[in-house]
Amino acid sequence: MARQLTKDQRLALISKWKSPPGPAEQDRLERAERMVRAAISQHEPFRGVDVTVAAKGSYPNNTNVRGDSDVDIKVQLNECFYYDGQSPLPTGPDYVGPWTKDKLCREVHAALAGAFDLVDADHNIAFYVPEVPGSRPSTDVVPCFKYVLYDRTAAGGRYEGSIVFGRDGKKIVNWPELQLTNGRAKNDWSRTGRRYKIVVRVLKNVENDLAAQGIIEALPSYFSECLVYNVPDPVFLDGSLDDAVRESLRELYRQLASPGMAWKGMVEPNGVKMVFGEGQKWDEQDALDLILGAWRYLNYGG
Repeated sequence: MARQLTKDQRLALISKWKSPPGPAEQDRLERAERMVRAAISQHEPFRGVDVTVAAKGSYPNNTNVRGDSDVDIKVQLNECFYYDGQSPLPTGPDYVGPWTKDKLCREVHAALAGAFDLVDADHNIAFYVPEVPGSRPSTDVVPCFKYVLYDRTAAGGRYEGSIVFGRDGKKIVNWPELQLTNGRAKNDWSRTGRRYKIVVRVLKNVENDLAAQGIIEALPSYFSECLVYNVPDPVFLDGSLDDAVRESLRELYRQLASPGMAWKGMVEPNGVKMVFGEGQKWDEQDALDLILGAWRYLNYGG
């Protein structure tokens, strides 16, 4: 049985959890990003090539929490792009340049190996660069290509993201720039009083605690961000911050337990991909277990 916090304990933890990691941790994250960018820019095969090196995930989105402060960095080739699941395009249908999936992975690995003492290449998606305590966190470096989804409802008629090719043959499409833009918009004073990202951090910390206690299985931290993104903006604005956390959990339970299966309409913060469905690392039962576990742990009552 999970322990329950007292009200004073809950308020103290929410106050602690509302802020991202401090300046020292931020410096470590930024150092890792700079070092990867330097490794790629100094690698001869990438010189003169249109490559984007940028952090993605909770760190640039300012939803990272203490204890989860590693960093994910994409190395995205933009010389050609994939679209709607089809072959890569430069400006026409037949790209004949040198950049294949294998070549991109090979050159990213070589660039990292020339800059870091240890690079673990035995992973499906990313190259793993271990932490150096006191200097930089562990870092996942993901080779990817630009990806375009054509949609008449999108601004400019298209969404732009990244496509990753796993060593197991699977393809994964991510939308880091859309996640960043939409998260900033939802966190604006005019919409949620800057409480959206605070509630995300609270739920991430609660998930860590529940997993450590063995109450739930550990879940990707991004899952908490996906869930909270689907809380309507007005819920964050009514009452205290404690009220905002409580009512966000109540609203998420309402959606997840809805006889009409409202959870099927939940979207990720990128606004493109559905939270639940094929290819996800979680399902609606994981969400219910997390929300109910959080409600009990934070001791919000019946």
